[in-house]
Amino acid sequence: MPDHDPHRWLESLDSPDVARWVDEQNARTRAQLDADPRFVPLAEDILATLRDTRQIPFFAEHAGWLYNFHQDETHPRGIYRRTTLDAYRANTQDWQTVLDLDALAAAEVVDWYLDGVSHYTLQPSRVLLSLTPGGSDATVTREYDLEAQAFVAGGFAFPYGKNHIAWRDLDSVFVCPAWEDEQLSRAGYPREVWLLERGQGWDAAVPLLKLPDEAMMAAAWRFLDADATSFDIVEASDSFYSKTYYHLAADCTLTALPLPPKSEIEAYSHGDLIVKLADDWSVHGQHYAAGTLLAVACDAASGQLGRIAVLFEPGERQSVEMVEATLNLLAVIVLDNVKSRLVTLRRVGDEWQEFANPLPQDGVIEFADQPWQSDLLYYSYSDFLTPAGLYRIDLARDTAPEVLRQQPAAFDASGFVAEQWYATAPDGTAIPYFIVRPRELPFDGSAPTLLYGYGGFEVPMMPYYMDNFGPQWLEKGGVFAVANIRGGGEFGPAWHQAAQGVKRAVSFDDFVAVAEDLIARGVTCPRRLGIEGGSNGGLLVGAAMTRRPDLFNAVVCEVPLLDMLRYTELLAGASWIDEYGDPEDPETRVHLAAYSPYHQVRPDARYPLALFTTSAKDDRVHPAHARKMVARLAEHGHDALFIETDAGGHSGNTGQQQTAAELARVLVYLYRQLMD
Repeated sequence: MPDHDPHRWLESLDSPDVARWVDEQNARTRAQLDADPRFVPLAEDILATLRDTRQIPFFAEHAGWLYNFHQDETHPRGIYRRTTLDAYRANTQDWQTVLDLDALAAAEVVDWYLDGVSHYTLQPSRVLLSLTPGGSDATVTREYDLEAQAFVAGGFAFPYGKNHIAWRDLDSVFVCPAWEDEQLSRAGYPREVWLLERGQGWDAAVPLLKLPDEAMMAAAWRFLDADATSFDIVEASDSFYSKTYYHLAADCTLTALPLPPKSEIEAYSHGDLIVKLADDWSVHGQHYAAGTLLAVACDAASGQLGRIAVLFEPGERQSVEMVEATLNLLAVIVLDNVKSRLVTLRRVGDEWQEFANPLPQDGVIEFADQPWQSDLLYYSYSDFLTPAGLYRIDLARDTAPEVLRQQPAAFDASGFVAEQWYATAPDGTAIPYFIVRPRELPFDGSAPTLLYGYGGFEVPMMPYYMDNFGPQWLEKGGVFAVANIRGGGEFGPAWHQAAQGVKRAVSFDDFVAVAEDLIARGVTCPRRLGIEGGSNGGLLVGAAMTRRPDLFNAVVCEVPLLDMLRYTELLAGASWIDEYGDPEDPETRVHLAAYSPYHQVRPDARYPLALFTTSAKDDRVHPAHARKMVARLAEHGHDALFIETDAGGHSGNTGQQQTAAELARVLVYLYRQLMD
């Protein structure tokens, strides 16, 4: 594959020529989509849903206060506010504002959005605020007093960068700095760990760890066990999936924990490290399978490991998704054939024993909050056709969950069914996918159908409630499908690794197989079939489009990776070598070139009119991927639509008005391509 790239100039983030090109593309796309008479009413309807006061205000409980981040018409950037449990139960809307982002942005004349709030556990009125200009991953971090509603005079404050800052105690923080080039790994993340005491200048901070620049990232944090025993961890990531954990002693000495490099420490509870394995592990004559959740005894003072106990060993169609340690228990969300169920374990003597709980098992369970030193669990539950509910349960008591809030139904679901179907991949593997369709679908191949996928980084695609696509897609005659392809996390490490590295094309084959299955069953036809994906999912739909342009008439490709021969040179791309492979390796480069959407555009193909979206503030996946793809298509005589927003970053951290406009634009595009 030749290295000549006539569109590399579009990688510039500050070129006036690039800015003009982006403006021209944006204007051209808006002239088609925003000028459609359906756009403004759609955006207004979606914005009204986002601002509906009946939507669930999720919260985090600290010292009796329920804290919530809220955006509305009056506060488009948002406010951080709090109320009591009694007021929340009564739905009195008795909220007390403790931080006003709009006022802060106006006072400092900076485009601030809130990226995160880290409460100090033992004195939660003190927080570390992470503020992002325009929605980027890079932030500034400052210490804030929620009682005084002011930044702490002389408090902790760190400059702009992809820093990792974490409380150690009230008067010290772990700092992984990323505000100067020499602090960064090749991937653009911090590679140093420091301990900074209150009142110290940076020159007095204590260095704990420094990784080589070819490593990926360093991080550090403190676990607090139920009895307030602290356990300090320093993490050194060689790559996305391989890391070494260190125990940090009181005298700041580091001891490497003899855990396998492909494992994750999920929690620290009752003197046990709760560890999830990504690879098989043989130790002390015992063998533990990949995906297993273990309790590994570990002394908090010395870091010395002891006995190892199996907490949960997933079956072939199961995986461990999330773990939460409560005062006395462990709560584990397990995916069972791509539906959630909660496994609860109680410490009895030196063992963990499973016990029954009353939570549902047919949709999506997500932890909303778990207050420290309690057995309370706040969780949400939903499925494609069931609006989310917020529940409160005391896991230590044999009582039913309390319903705190129920999201209003966005549409009448009685005329629709949600089912799990299976397609057959080229290698014979059964690929599950969800389909939401009219109950009386004629199966004559005429239904406008949107197929969504991701297929990477061991991330599962779950059956979430269709709060916007219900009224704006299903009720207008559309069908919605979600593919659970390999590369994702639906069935644990093996399902992910089956499409990792040089095997990446497996996920594309799976996705195409689902598309073909939808057509073969008479749900839809290529004229009425569209695909959508973002980030790694953008790579997925870009590859599907260039491999099988005959199958689709709409492609929504959002904040995508598309140039797989240069992705490691663009922003955080080098951090994903574990996932995709290194284009500097000749053998791997052949595999990457064989599917890289940017390099697979052909002048003799007939591509659907695709919509590519990105953000100028995306400092994770470079906006050049989408820009260059549109330019390459035009070079070969193909049309495409392109939108690059000024704010939002990779994760869409922006105001509700922009969020509503972006979704309305996608829907108008889908109507035009698949329904009109």
